Amino acid sequence: MPYLVALLLHCLPLAMGQYDICKSWVTTDDGPSWEFYACQPKAMRMKDYVTVRVDPAGITCGDPPERFCTHENPYLCSDECDASNPDLAHPPKLMFDTEDEGLATYWQSVTWRRYPEPLLANITLSWNKSIELTDDIVITFEYGRPTIMMLEKSLDNGRTWHPYQYYADDCMEAFSMPARRVRDLSTTSANRVLCTEEYSRWAGSKKEKNVRFEVRDRFAIFAGPDLKNMDNLYTRLESAKGLKDFFTVTDLRMRLLRPALGGTYVQRENLYKYFYAVSNIEVTGRCKCNLHANLCTFREGSLQCECEHNTTGQDCGKCKKNFRSRSWRAGSYLPLPNGSPNACAAAGSAFGTSSKISKLVRLKADSSPVAPIEAFEDCECYGHSNRCSYIDFLNVVTCVSCKHNTRGQHCQHCRLGFYRNSSAELDDENVCIECNCNQIGSVHDRCNETGYCECKEGATGPKCDDCLPNYYWRQGCFPNVCDDELLLCQNGGTCYQNQRCLCPAGFKGVLCQQSRCDADRKDCDGAPGARPGLGPLLLGALALQLPGWVDL
Repeated sequence: MPYLVALLLHCLPLAMGQYDICKSWVTTDDGPSWEFYACQPKAMRMKDYVTVRVDPAGITCGDPPERFCTHENPYLCSDECDASNPDLAHPPKLMFDTEDEGLATYWQSVTWRRYPEPLLANITLSWNKSIELTDDIVITFEYGRPTIMMLEKSLDNGRTWHPYQYYADDCMEAFSMPARRVRDLSTTSANRVLCTEEYSRWAGSKKEKNVRFEVRDRFAIFAGPDLKNMDNLYTRLESAKGLKDFFTVTDLRMRLLRPALGGTYVQRENLYKYFYAVSNIEVTGRCKCNLHANLCTFREGSLQCECEHNTTGQDCGKCKKNFRSRSWRAGSYLPLPNGSPNACAAAGSAFGTSSKISKLVRLKADSSPVAPIEAFEDCECYGHSNRCSYIDFLNVVTCVSCKHNTRGQHCQHCRLGFYRNSSAELDDENVCIECNCNQIGSVHDRCNETGYCECKEGATGPKCDDCLPNYYWRQGCFPNVCDDELLLCQNGGTCYQNQRCLCPAGFKGVLCQQSRCDADRKDCDGAPGARPGLGPLLLGALALQLPGWVDL
């Protein structure tokens, strides 16, 4: 019971208060009518609605059955994982089940029996719905937290992915990034992607199990340490560029890159104690309904906003039919305390009174299907054009020659190669920002609604101008040829900028693994005519894929 009370108090500032009512019936001098307000659903446990996928295939233990050890007693390897036995199986669903009487149930990977081949696993959580995080993401590991992992997010149902946070026992070594703490960020860097060492150093599997993505600490930058100044947070979410989208996801992906090592180097004589085991993943958030709904229900296998303000769609992202006289707009937290509903208007209201509509019809005097209307006062182009055309067969009015990089019937969309400035109103000249995708690192010059470009393989960053770990930049991102951990230069060779091995005299090859001497000379190392092993053949194939490779 005390734990439940503490949990309720913990979530209280984020679950209660403003924006929980969408409309009320009021009486004015003109008679009774609906008064609309910005509104949003309450926060809830999002893991109850998640779909989970673990890859690559075969990474879950138990097929075939496998024994494993623990760091506490690495030489007594009596535990077993067997997918065919319910009592010994560790499937992905155990990351989200209810644990009775304190007995942990968990998903578990295979052991690192193929060392030095990396032990890599991806855990992908999908909602098929935009959600807004309202509390920390907490991942609970059994038998030790990973020494290296990444958390990634998607805003487009897994089509593109972006780094969310890096975790390592040595950030500089793992990701070439300095270690930072979220609580040291400022108001101008609250949405920075950082690397933290707080959750990766070995402290004993029985003591520290949780890895966090600290949502509350980022909120506290604006709302104070106890999250009491929520008005300031809501104001910043509306005004700070990209801040609202930073806490919005459709999917999350954990990339597990190196398991817990028990505070030592890898002990090759006992690889059965290295694996991943996740017992719980807590994600707290609310359905993103664009401030047009205060209820979100699970229907037809997915979460759906119960839309108000004459809006419709899974995220209340468009106007209902017959309520499209004005362009759809998301609601706003401002002005406080009730915000702006930006409700969709009924058909016929875009041009005001019927006399104005008659005026419009009179202006299309010729019989052509499209008649220009110069400087028509009710163009509804948000200030990006003062010219409209009436399209007879569609019976609609559309803006002509939209400026400020806008397009659309009401100049309400951005041209290709530009994206919506979330901190600007639709009538702002700077409402559309150029994508500025890196021409080399990106697939094309277009970006999504948050300004993120679609990156080529190996590239990362909002503009695709950076490389993922284990890639290097040379007019594009290419996989490391060598490094200081897994792709080691052999026979005394040295790794040059991760791009090639500098081989000593007498050796050649991608990793200096081949002798230069003729096979029939007496002073050659090894037997004459010895056949190359599988390793050199694979490395030779790798060399064929590397651009500009020169055999040293």
